[in-house]
Amino acid sequence: MRTATVSDAAESAWPGQALAAALLEALPAGSQIAVSWRTAQGQVAESFTPGADGALRASALDRLECDPPAIGASDERYADRIEAAWWLQDRSRASLAVQMPRALPAWLRAGWLAMARQVVAAELAALRAHARAEALEKSERLQQALFGIADLAGSGLEMSDLLSRIHGVVCGLMYAENFYIVLYDDIADTMRFLYFADRNDPYVANPLQVIRGEDMPTSLTLALLRHGEPLQGSSVQLRERLSVPHDERHGPDSADWLGVPMRREERVCGAVVVQNYDSADSYGEEDRALLAFVAQHILTALDRYRAREELERRVAERTYALQLSNRDLQAEIIERQRAERLQRALFRIAELTITSDTLERFYSQVHDVVSELLYARNFYIALLSDDGGRLQFPYSIDERDMIREARQFAGGLTEFVIRQGRPLLADRHRIAELNSRGEVRSHGSAAHCWLGVPLYRDDAVVGVIAIQSYSRAISFNARDQELLTFVAHHISIGLARKQAQDRLLTAHGELEQRVASRTRELAHTNAELVAQIGERESAERKLTHLALHDPLTELPNRSQLLERLDHAIARARREQRAFAVLFLDLDRFKLVNDSVGHAAGDELLVESSRRIVGAVRGEDMVARLGGDEFAILVEHIDGLNVAEELAQRVLRALGEPCWVAGREVFPSASVGIALWHPRYRNGIELLRDADAAMYRAKGAGRGRFAVFDEEMREQAVRILDLEADLRRAINSDAFIAYYQPIVRLDDGVAIGHEALLRWRHEKRGLLLPREFIGLGEDSGLIEEADWILYGRVIQELARGGEGYISVNVSPKHFRAGDFADRLLRMLDRAGADPHRLRIEITEVALLDDVPRALRMLRTLRSHGVLAQLDDFGTGFSALSYLHRFPIECLKIDQSFVAGLVGESRPESVAVVRAIQALAGTLGIHTIGEGVETPAQRAVLRELGCVFGQGYLFGRPAERLHNVQSAVGE
Repeated sequence: MRTATVSDAAESAWPGQALAAALLEALPAGSQIAVSWRTAQGQVAESFTPGADGALRASALDRLECDPPAIGASDERYADRIEAAWWLQDRSRASLAVQMPRALPAWLRAGWLAMARQVVAAELAALRAHARAEALEKSERLQQALFGIADLAGSGLEMSDLLSRIHGVVCGLMYAENFYIVLYDDIADTMRFLYFADRNDPYVANPLQVIRGEDMPTSLTLALLRHGEPLQGSSVQLRERLSVPHDERHGPDSADWLGVPMRREERVCGAVVVQNYDSADSYGEEDRALLAFVAQHILTALDRYRAREELERRVAERTYALQLSNRDLQAEIIERQRAERLQRALFRIAELTITSDTLERFYSQVHDVVSELLYARNFYIALLSDDGGRLQFPYSIDERDMIREARQFAGGLTEFVIRQGRPLLADRHRIAELNSRGEVRSHGSAAHCWLGVPLYRDDAVVGVIAIQSYSRAISFNARDQELLTFVAHHISIGLARKQAQDRLLTAHGELEQRVASRTRELAHTNAELVAQIGERESAERKLTHLALHDPLTELPNRSQLLERLDHAIARARREQRAFAVLFLDLDRFKLVNDSVGHAAGDELLVESSRRIVGAVRGEDMVARLGGDEFAILVEHIDGLNVAEELAQRVLRALGEPCWVAGREVFPSASVGIALWHPRYRNGIELLRDADAAMYRAKGAGRGRFAVFDEEMREQAVRILDLEADLRRAINSDAFIAYYQPIVRLDDGVAIGHEALLRWRHEKRGLLLPREFIGLGEDSGLIEEADWILYGRVIQELARGGEGYISVNVSPKHFRAGDFADRLLRMLDRAGADPHRLRIEITEVALLDDVPRALRMLRTLRSHGVLAQLDDFGTGFSALSYLHRFPIECLKIDQSFVAGLVGESRPESVAVVRAIQALAGTLGIHTIGEGVETPAQRAVLRELGCVFGQGYLFGRPAERLHNVQSAVGE
C-alpha cells in the first residue's frame, strides 16, 4: 500500500500542510497535529504540522486500524492529548492525533473534536471531487485522442504524415517525445519500423525495410514482440529481466522505457514504445494501460488506412482495365465500321453490274464507291487492248490531266504494274528512283503519291485501277493499298460480268425475234392442251402440298426448303445476288414437352410458327425442319445487315409471353445465319453452316443470333484435321516426354524432374500441350496420350538413377476407379521403383469426389508413389480441406512467383508467405514454379521456400539433368 502526503501534489490536491494548519488555528500555540485517512479503495494519505514527530504520526495511522473511544476528548487523564478515529459517509475512514502544550477543559476539547471531524469530512469531500474532476479530464483527453486517431485514419494523408500526427496525439496524453511504432510478422519473425522519432537516437526508419529477427537478436524491441506482454522500466532492468545482452547498435539506454504490443486476433502484430532518457519511474501503471489502449486504436487506424489504400489500388486497377477495354472496344468498333463500309461497297459494286445501263455509267458509279472508302479525287481505269499492244483509258477523272488519251503499251507506272502483276505504292521519291533506274517513264503530271493495283481476268492482268495525289498533305499507305487491291478484285469480277451482260443483251435481242415467231405457232396447240393440263395440275398440287408441307404448322417442310435453296443458289450464281438462311431452334422446348405434355408442345410450335411468319417479309420463306427447328430463306438482300435485322425481329416476336396449356410461358430462340457464298454447292451445306452458327449463339447465352463466318469454317476444318492427326499420333506412338529439373534453391542441385507431354507432329514439328490439349479433352483422346507419357516415364525410371520424376494427372484420370491399380501395374511390369514416381494433381481433382480421391492417394502412397498439389494458390487453397489429403508437396503457382519482383511484390509476398505458413503447419515442403530470375529465387529463399523449378535452372529437354551436379547459379 502506498502512503501519500498532502504535500505530494501528484497524490493530493492539498497545498503544503493546509489541512493540519487549518485545524491548528483553534488550538493553543505550540500544539502539533497529525491527520490520516484511508479511502474506500484502500489508499492511505496524511497531513501533519511541520513539528509533528514520528510517534504522533504513527499514533494517527494506528487509529485507522481500530475504533476505540476518543482519547482526551473527555478524559481528564489525557487533558493535553486528543486521539480519535471515525467512519465517513463514503465508507472511507479518518483519524487524528493531537499533542497540546497544556491541558484544556473537557468541553473545549470535545467541541474542538466535533469541529475537527466536520472540517476533515468537508476537506476530504473536496479532495475526492477534485480527483474525480481530474479523472474526467483525463478520460475526456483520452476520448478526444481516440477520436483524433480515428479521424486521421479516414483522412487522405500520406502514411508518414498520418503517423506523425498520431505521434502528436500520443504526446498530448503522456510524455512521448521519444516514440516509435513497429510492425511484426510472427510467422517469418520479421519486423518493420513504421515510424521512429527520438531526440537521442539518430536512427532513421525505412517503413519498407524488413528486418529479420536473426539479424537483431539483441534488440529490446524484438524481445518485447516475442514476449507478447507490456514491459516498463529502465533499459538495463528490462535487458536483465529478459536476458538480452547490451548492444550499442540499438541506441542509447533510457531511464524509463515503456512498450506495449499490438494484437490482431490474439497474435502479436506490432508494438508501440515510448521512452524517457532523463527521469526514472516517469511511467506508471496508468500510463501502461493508457498506452495499451491507444496502441490498439493505432492498429485499427493503420488497418483502416491500409484497407483504404488497398481499395484505392483496386479501384485504380479496375479503372485502368476499363480504360484499356474501352480503348480496345473503340478500336474494334472502328474496324467493324470500316469492314461494314467495305462490305457495303462490295455489294454496291456487285449491284452495279446489274443496274448500270452502260459501261460508262458503271465506271462512274464504281468511282463513287471507291471515293467513299479512300481519297480518290484523281482516279482512272486502264485496260489492255485484246492484242496487248495498246493501253486504253475508258474512265479517267483527274484535276490536272483532264483528258487521258489511249497510248501504245510503253514504260509508264501503269505499264509497270501490268508487267509486274502486283500493286505499286510510290511517293515522289520512289517514282524518281524508278525513273532514274529506267524501269518507268512517267506520263502526265507528276504525282506526290501514286497507288495502282492490277485488274485480273482468269489469272491474267488485263488492266489497272489507279489513284493519285498531287498534295503533300495527302498520302496513301499500305492499308489503302490492301483496301484498293481487295476492291479491285471485285471490280474485275463486276467488269467482266458487265461486259458479258452487254454481249448477252445483244444475243437476246436476236433470239427474241426467232422465239416470237415460233411462239405464235405453238399458241394454238397449247390452247388445246390447257384444259387437260388444268385438271392434272389440280391433282398434282394437292399431292405436292402434302409432300412439301409440315402437317402441324402448314409451313413448308425440309424437302421444299432444300428445293428452294437449290433454286436460290442457282439464281445467285447467275445474278450474283446475295441471300441468307436463318436456322432457328427454340430454347428449352424439351422442358415444355416434359412438364405439360406433347400437346402443349405442339400448341407452342404452332404459335411460334405464326409469330415467325408474322415477323418476316412477304417474299421470305419459313419452313419447319422437324421438332423445334425452323429455317428462314431470305432472298434478294443487299447485305448481311438485312438478315441480322430480320433475326432481331423474329427474336423479339418470339420473346413475347404466351399462354400454353393454361400456363404463361416466355419462349425464346437461338438463331444462326449463313450468308450465300460461291463455295456452297447445295442447300444442305448452307443449312449445316447456319446450324453451326445457331449452336454458337446458343452457347453464348441463348436468345440471340450468330453469323457463320470464315473463322468458324476454318476452325471446324482445323479441328477435324487435328483430331485425325491426334488419332494417328496415338496409333503411331508420336508422343514423347520432356523433363524439366526441380532443384534446391540453396545450391541449385537437381533433386527431381517434372515430365511434360510433347507431340512430335509429322508436319508441324514439336507441339506443346496448349496446342492440342483442349481438342484432346473434348474428344477424350488426351487420356490415351497421357498413358503413353506415363509409359515413357516408367521406362525411364526402370533404367535406374537418382531423383524422382513427377507426372501430371488430370481430373478425368482421377475419376477413373482403376487409375491407381493401372499405374501400379505398369510400374510392376517395368520393374521401376515406385518411390521415384510422383503424381501432380490440382485442387479440382481433389474436390471432385473426395472419398475416391482419398482412397486413390492412400493406395498410391502405400506403394511409395507420393502426390504433389500443382498450381497451388489459384483455387480454394484452404487448410479446411488440404489437411485431409496425404499431400507430400505444394507447388506455388508461377503467377505468384512472377509477382515477387515488381509492383505486385507486396501482394505476392503475402500470398507466398501464407502458403509457406500453411505448408509448415501441415509439415510438407513447397516448390516455387516458373522461377526465371535470380531475384525471384532470392525472395523465395528468404520466404522459406526450399525447392524451385523454372527456366532459371533449366528448360524442358528430352534427357534428364544430372541430379548430382549443381545447376548454374
